[in-house]
Amino acid sequence: MTLVTQTRFLRIVARTGLLLTALVNASAAQTSSAVRMVPPPNDGERFWPRWRGPSGQGVVEGSGYVDTWSETTNVRWRTPVPGVGHSSPIVWGDQIFLTTSRDGGRRLSVLSFRRSDGALLWETDAPDGRVEQHHEKNTPASATPTTDGERVYASFGSRGLLAVDFDGNVVWHRDLGKIENYHGPAGSPLLYGDTVIIYQDQGASFGGRNASGAFVIALDAASGETRWRTERSASVGWGSPIAISLGDHDELIVSSSRDVRSYAPTTGEELWQCEGNLFEVIPTPVVGLGLVFCTSGRAGPTLAIRPGGRGDVTESHVAWKTTRGSPFVPSPLLYGDYLYTLNDMSSIVTCLHARTGETVWQERLGRPQREAISASPVVVDDKLFITNDDGVTYVLRTGPTFELLHTNDIGARTLASPALVDGVWYIRTVDGLIAIGA
Repeated sequence: MTLVTQTRFLRIVARTGLLLTALVNASAAQTSSAVRMVPPPNDGERFWPRWRGPSGQGVVEGSGYVDTWSETTNVRWRTPVPGVGHSSPIVWGDQIFLTTSRDGGRRLSVLSFRRSDGALLWETDAPDGRVEQHHEKNTPASATPTTDGERVYASFGSRGLLAVDFDGNVVWHRDLGKIENYHGPAGSPLLYGDTVIIYQDQGASFGGRNASGAFVIALDAASGETRWRTERSASVGWGSPIAISLGDHDELIVSSSRDVRSYAPTTGEELWQCEGNLFEVIPTPVVGLGLVFCTSGRAGPTLAIRPGGRGDVTESHVAWKTTRGSPFVPSPLLYGDYLYTLNDMSSIVTCLHARTGETVWQERLGRPQREAISASPVVVDDKLFITNDDGVTYVLRTGPTFELLHTNDIGARTLASPALVDGVWYIRTVDGLIAIGA
């Protein structure tokens, strides 16, 4: 090869390399922008129709929300909530929906309150059935209901799934059998189009691997009839499923004991699985930047997974992984380029570069307490709100520098996550429901 020919050949190789790099980067950018949460059905994005709101991950659109409050400051109304329960409020129109438990779990109910003044509108009981044992921080009414604007769907573990209309009339009830996961029920149902999806992992003692009876199921939202049901091998789990869109197809993501799995949301076919979780998983995944972020265990690992694979993707689709510091109970929050996680075993908040997993900053919130944060964080107006079980909310500036703006004490124990609609916070405490606004 002459010197001239060799030079021309090297130029062609260089140009080809640049072209391939550009194509790869373009493909990655397209994938990154395409991976997102499937929005709630009907007019759900106007309200707060499900666990973690219309975004499905605690990110609040709009402005006008106050960032300071106390037992009296900026309190619009306060109303008692009968019974006990840690389910978060959901909102549609002028109604707020909650679930509650009485008589040691023998009576389970869906409640409706008027959003404008907090008046109790109606209460509908679930059919009688099994009474479950539960963890001292859990209740038989911890799963957050969901709504499509026509019906409210509530999960009560071994008492099944209940659908009621907006006047409190029972539309259907499905008994899904006894659920044995040793800490009681918790996972919230998901609306995907005209189906209600939930998973129930069970069948092993504390720390055990052997399981039986676990499943993920999709029910017709109008009738409660089974659309599909897929058996699972996970031992225990208290998380909630999410549905994500990858542009050309959707995936149902279940992060639970030992691994993360993806299913086709219309058929229940398993698409891929990724190992790395610990055996106890409560937090709900979040999604963005082309990744699904899953946290697990008692300060266990965080996984950043590229969805869209097939089969076992443990070695091929994990973008990054942390070894410790993840939440036990509260879910993570993705905002912009940063992922925020709460180590509720030591009251530490960590900000990570979401693309790389690199720690940006890490700080303690108040004095260290074990299992002291149950509510999941929210972001409003570029501010991160983290509420501990004592009802103290830490307001932080989002971004690469830790800045504590102030703290708010609502004066009541708080384990539920808030709902935010039209400039008003709706916060459930252990004994009441409070509206916070200017």
